[in-house]
Amino acid sequence: MKLFKKSIFLLAISATALTSCIDEVTPTTVATQDMVEHSLSAQEAMLYGIPSAMIATDDSCHYQFGYSSIMHIRDLMTGDMAKDQASQYDQYWAWEQNAYMGRDYVFPSYIWSYYYDLINTSNNVISSVNPEDATAEQLGVLGAGLAYRALAYLDLAQMFEVKPNDILPETAPGFIPSANNAANNIYGLTVPIITENTTEEESHNTPRATKEEMFQFIETDLLKAVEYIPGLSLTDKTFPHLDCAYGLLARLYMWHGDYDKAYEAAVNAISNASVAPISEDQGLSTTNGFNTASDFMWAGQFSKENRAVTSGIINWTSMVSNETTYGYAGGGDVWVMMDASLYHKISDTDWRKLMWKAPEGTALDGKTPYIRQSWSSYIPTYGSVKFRPGQGEMSDYSIASSVAFPVMRVEEMYFIAAEAAARIQGPAAGLSILTDFMQSYRDDSYSSEASSLDDVIEEIILQKRIELWGEGTTFFDIKRLNMPVTRGYSGSNFDAMYQYNSNGTFPGWMNMVVPRNEENNNPATSEFRTPDPSDKYKPWGMGEETRAMTSHRVLKLK
Repeated sequence: MKLFKKSIFLLAISATALTSCIDEVTPTTVATQDMVEHSLSAQEAMLYGIPSAMIATDDSCHYQFGYSSIMHIRDLMTGDMAKDQASQYDQYWAWEQNAYMGRDYVFPSYIWSYYYDLINTSNNVISSVNPEDATAEQLGVLGAGLAYRALAYLDLAQMFEVKPNDILPETAPGFIPSANNAANNIYGLTVPIITENTTEEESHNTPRATKEEMFQFIETDLLKAVEYIPGLSLTDKTFPHLDCAYGLLARLYMWHGDYDKAYEAAVNAISNASVAPISEDQGLSTTNGFNTASDFMWAGQFSKENRAVTSGIINWTSMVSNETTYGYAGGGDVWVMMDASLYHKISDTDWRKLMWKAPEGTALDGKTPYIRQSWSSYIPTYGSVKFRPGQGEMSDYSIASSVAFPVMRVEEMYFIAAEAAARIQGPAAGLSILTDFMQSYRDDSYSSEASSLDDVIEEIILQKRIELWGEGTTFFDIKRLNMPVTRGYSGSNFDAMYQYNSNGTFPGWMNMVVPRNEENNNPATSEFRTPDPSDKYKPWGMGEETRAMTSHRVLKLK
């Protein structure tokens, strides 16, 4: 298992440092900073490095295959994605069991290190373009770099933001490290902000930004991205375009509670999107279902040459597609399922319900389309067929794992617009947007009796959870709206080891912990530590029994 020793000061690069290094060599053999700043092809080549960073793979731990793996981590920390056995082959057991989530372990460190690598790559692109004399195409590259950086910081900020919860109540002490600093506490702290202009010395003393500071920083990046990104000449869906920049603004404003702006940004994202909501034929396709970049606003893409794919099993398809004869989900019987209680909240007339295996004897039993019908006998009840292997290939991993995954879909924007409208125009306005979306694209028989603001928002979030299941977004809504997670109940399809319930609030494990190796290299982050949530919950119905999985070898950071 890899021991992460990187810190943000190693990942930061400044334009000054880049120039001084280049000046030491002969300009005829190495591109100068000035050459890079005036070469569109060089800047686009640097930009291509970011989609590569989105699928960065490390064989030392099989959950290390980039952005889509962290999407999967977030889903497994909610109550919407279930696994029915605590197997030694489950690469995500620690996140599912809230084990070893403290500052000394690799699990939070992987997330931290991955995102700051992504930020570093984005900073390099941003520093390569001088907006003062850039062409429209070069500004487009800059806009894309800013959007990628905003994506990374917005994800990080929401995961590491410290909020009160059932194990860290507002009435608790603010975890003050010393009496002379009693006016401060950890609530609202996010992560350090490292930009293209941050020096190494500065990065050794960069504290965690407050939520407000982080909001202002990301908003500034995204408003520039909206201005610049229309000039981007690269049309591939692995790059963000104007619709994605607006989509990120919509997410940002929801996090910050600026609902008027969130609504406006979501509407702009929809109007600028090159895709419509996925149709029933697209969504239930046994060859292209939720694995095709052209169906998404923004995508990550695995190709047969990528190490993630050539590894055979260290990739998205291996972990989330139950219809493979290799990998962890289908081949390894680490089945990926929808939570049973969530499944039963979906109407039988909603075609999305066919993306999960129906219980025997129910109205939809036998109606889910499979690549190979005989395979349905292996997949457990509530098992997913949402994310199909490439071209419907079940065995050849070079084809099956060469798929796209959704970074952003236009459907999300409809739900953001609905919630924002409910808050600013009244619950009827939000329900109207939701009803129109559902009847137009998901269930023409859809209706809801919700009328109060709370009930309408609950219904919007329910349909959003169903729509975006497996795409890594539900975590953010649960934490933002302070929603409890319930995995343990009569009839639960979670393994007993994973049946954790929070008590009336979002679970404490959603306040992620800054790793110790970062504190060592940037002591400013150690001033206020997020409490370690590990082992603060017991599996439902298991009393004082231990939940330790002795088959796993857990290493501390050094």
